Amino acid sequence: MAEPFDLNLRHLRAVSAIVRHGSMSRAADTVNLSQPALTQGLAKLEKQLATALFERHSDGMVATPEGLMASDRADAALDHLATAARATARGGARGFARPEMLMTATQLRAFLAVADAGSFVGAATDTGLSQPAIHRAVRDLEHLCATALVERRGRGIALSPTGLRLARGVRLARGELAALIADVIAEPAGSGSLVIGAMPLCRALILPAALARFTRERPGTMINVVEGSWRELVDPLRDGSLDLMIGALRDSAPPDCVQAPLMTDRLTVVGRAGHPLATIDRPTLDQLASYPWIVGQHGTPLRVQWEKLFAGHARPPAPIECGSVMVIRGILADGDFLTLLSPDQVALEIERGLLATIGPRLDHSTRTIGVTIRERWRPTAPQAYFLDLLRDVTAREVH
Repeated sequence: MAEPFDLNLRHLRAVSAIVRHGSMSRAADTVNLSQPALTQGLAKLEKQLATALFERHSDGMVATPEGLMASDRADAALDHLATAARATARGGARGFARPEMLMTATQLRAFLAVADAGSFVGAATDTGLSQPAIHRAVRDLEHLCATALVERRGRGIALSPTGLRLARGVRLARGELAALIADVIAEPAGSGSLVIGAMPLCRALILPAALARFTRERPGTMINVVEGSWRELVDPLRDGSLDLMIGALRDSAPPDCVQAPLMTDRLTVVGRAGHPLATIDRPTLDQLASYPWIVGQHGTPLRVQWEKLFAGHARPPAPIECGSVMVIRGILADGDFLTLLSPDQVALEIERGLLATIGPRLDHSTRTIGVTIRERWRPTAPQAYFLDLLRDVTAREVH
């Protein structure tokens, strides 16, 4: 199957031009190609996608359903690239008016490889291109944008601020091209990919059930689950490295993103089995404050709820800030620490007699669990199906 940057960007622009004009000759003029060159390019593109994008008639070209899907995705990819390229060029001195029109897929593949690997050596290894070719591709992009995209830092390299802006746009464009391929070459058994950013609660409750059903019903889809905290996942989501993020929502969505609630989770105090407070039905704040606590980092929903719990009361000592449920479980089991969690996150440990809930679930300590996606993200068929299935699984789990 073709990879996103195997597709020629000029030929993709031509697909949209043919859809608009219904004419090969007018499209060729639009993208500055000869008609024979465009004919060859379109034939190569159709071969890569293993489908006809147009029906040839004596009075012009008519897009097939696959051609319309390819045009739509190509326009979105090129728009991401144009937005990033122009913002990047404004940061420099005198760049080309439309640098994205001169960029090639090979240059973009090489640039992202440098961004991901953090070195030209690593980029060459990852792509199979030579180091001189990688250097040349990055230099050519810097020339088009009239600004440095890569900076030397000590013995290594890093992207400049303008390089980071361009890399985000290129990743988003790559995501649309990957979706184009998945849309056009969809197989009956299910294909495509899904990259999920998973925060702690969804890993314990929602995600396993959703993935179990999804893999049974669409076994051909490749799934990658990336674990992390909100802070660790939000930039990869905005970059297009993640398709969606599941977990506790924030009071306001990150820039360029949209949040959709799935369920409301009520929290409880958790400690070890045999904790001095485990036998008390409703511990008072004074009793809860007499033991040390593990809390989330500043700004996290768990930290906010902990602060609300002790609002107007002297806060207990909280010597440990931690967002890892695995680490928290271990600390709780080996001392008299307390923490706020969803009982679902430690259900197995409670069932095995290692941990215990302290008092009832707290009436006013809740978190909204949901999905965060990019504003302009348009899911492929498998990705849209997973979102629907996730909502269904959540409704079953909650009710």
